[in-house]
Amino acid sequence: MRGGPCKPQNHTMPETPLAPPVSRLRRLRVDLGTIITVGVLGQAALLIGLGYWGAQRIVGTLAASVHRADHQRVEDRIRAFLDKGVAVTRTMAAAPQLEPAGPASAPSAALMWALLAETPELDSVYVADERARMLMVLRYPQPAVRHIVREAGVTRERWDFKLPDSEGGDARSRYVTQRTDERQTQYNPLARRWYQQAVGSGQPVWTAPYVFDAAHELGVTYAIPLRRDTAQGEHTLVVATDVTLGRLSDFVRQFSHSGYGDSALLSSDGRVLARSDAPGVPQALAPPQGGVLGALAAQLSGPAARLSSQTLDLDGHAYLVQSSVLPATGWTLLSWVPENKVLGGVRGAVVWGFVMALGFLTLMLLLSLRMARGITRPVERLARNARRIGRLELQALPRVDSRLLEIQHLDQALAESARGLQAFMKFVPVDVVRQLMAQGHALTASGEPRELTVMFTDVRGFTHMAESVSAQQLVAQMTRYFNAASQVIMQHGGTLDKFVGDALMVLWGAPVELADAPLQACRAAQDLQRTFDALNAEWALAGLPAFETCIGIHTGPVVAGVLGADDRLTYTALGDTVNVASRVEDLNRALGTRILISDTTRSALGERLPTRAIGAVPLRGRQTTLEVWELLERAPPQPDPGA
Repeated sequence: MRGGPCKPQNHTMPETPLAPPVSRLRRLRVDLGTIITVGVLGQAALLIGLGYWGAQRIVGTLAASVHRADHQRVEDRIRAFLDKGVAVTRTMAAAPQLEPAGPASAPSAALMWALLAETPELDSVYVADERARMLMVLRYPQPAVRHIVREAGVTRERWDFKLPDSEGGDARSRYVTQRTDERQTQYNPLARRWYQQAVGSGQPVWTAPYVFDAAHELGVTYAIPLRRDTAQGEHTLVVATDVTLGRLSDFVRQFSHSGYGDSALLSSDGRVLARSDAPGVPQALAPPQGGVLGALAAQLSGPAARLSSQTLDLDGHAYLVQSSVLPATGWTLLSWVPENKVLGGVRGAVVWGFVMALGFLTLMLLLSLRMARGITRPVERLARNARRIGRLELQALPRVDSRLLEIQHLDQALAESARGLQAFMKFVPVDVVRQLMAQGHALTASGEPRELTVMFTDVRGFTHMAESVSAQQLVAQMTRYFNAASQVIMQHGGTLDKFVGDALMVLWGAPVELADAPLQACRAAQDLQRTFDALNAEWALAGLPAFETCIGIHTGPVVAGVLGADDRLTYTALGDTVNVASRVEDLNRALGTRILISDTTRSALGERLPTRAIGAVPLRGRQTTLEVWELLERAPPQPDPGA
């Protein structure tokens, strides 16, 4: 093997007698040196170029993630701010006695004053009825309770002025009336847009921005219509809350606290409600003109009406853009960051490294390789960690050490996600989630008919037992009890559907098809009783009460799948089979047995496990009877001599 390739080399030297060997070798060395130099330079340029491209993409992705997080932070604060107005309005609407005028309005005024005092973000709260009577508690220009009664085309107002918040004291002391002002105006609550929109739609509404009558500022109103029956007939009320645009501007300006980037809030018709790149509060509503915001607003009004996340090129500058729509109001939150502010330093560093590489080729190649490893390896580790988190493999998740701040932030975010999922797994059957994900199930409400074996367990006399031991001791015993049950159920391929107090509901055959589900369920029942007997023996030595467990098993058709509300789902089974299994378990108390199975389960089981016929017995809440069998508890299996 070694001699073969060497022979041709030995024959080449004598075949060149016409040329001086030294000259040819010298020319060959020069040519190869040039080629190597050009090749190394090209390789260096390629590596640096690839490094520049990769670093740009990595940093760009991380920068977009940080920008998205800042955008989400501002959006969450605006949502929370608006939700306070919604909560206060709904609280007023829930008050059983809410009157805008007359002697009965005094408690309503006190309630509205207390709500306004507890929510400094709001500017005023009020209620009006179809008779043009209105009760308003406002903060500006001075805290006051405004009483409005309109009759015969004339509005009479009484203002009960209170102490300003700046003078201290609690809400009760500031509620004392300092002076009263009575006046006649043309103010008509029934002509205001908040009243007309709420009554016209018949549901809660956010108004378009308008100038407030009392504060003389631009703002929006959240209004809820109410219809209440009284002795005089049906009574129409509208409760509302005011928020000035100055409050929204304060939240929007928080985006630029990082030192770069701006944000703006646009109304549903594209007018500026608040923006961080202009001082003060908008005095008039108008579409944005010019600049980055003007370009973004133009795109929003065009065919691509949803920006979400993108890059905007304007006047030779690139901007990272995020947008989102607030569902309750239809407003659009925009935020933009100059790309060069985020990536400019990295680009300069890469260019300088390229220049240095031309002078110190070897050194820069080594440094480039080391830098590449320092970037790619942490990212690969982060990617592996992310894939593990996606597979819900959260134990012993390694941390990624890097000098890059963005990678540190991402590593911390992944670690926090893993900790959150670990806590969440305590409440959700993670095996079910993994099985659904492996089968490609969409985590939305859905169901399908299945043939399942359902088991119910219950602790006999649990209520009396709970009264005889301390809460701490009861929780400790329940924890051991459920841990032991979960292990046995998992060993036999069961799916623990839910805990119902001291009871368990277990499924065999869902979400994954299980061969011979009735046999597995019955064997699990026998093992459960042996496990519980061992626990009870241990507790008896310690002077603790025993958990006498009853088990019922039934096989039949169900509807199994992901069921529940849009914001909270669970994998479970529904149908008469579930109800029958529960009632079979309940028969143990009357029959003095520990494990009962239905006739359908017994038919599928056959003679493979010992059983005893009970006969037809009536089930609680049903007109028909059911053939039930007692599943006898067998001894632990003996090892197979031929194994």
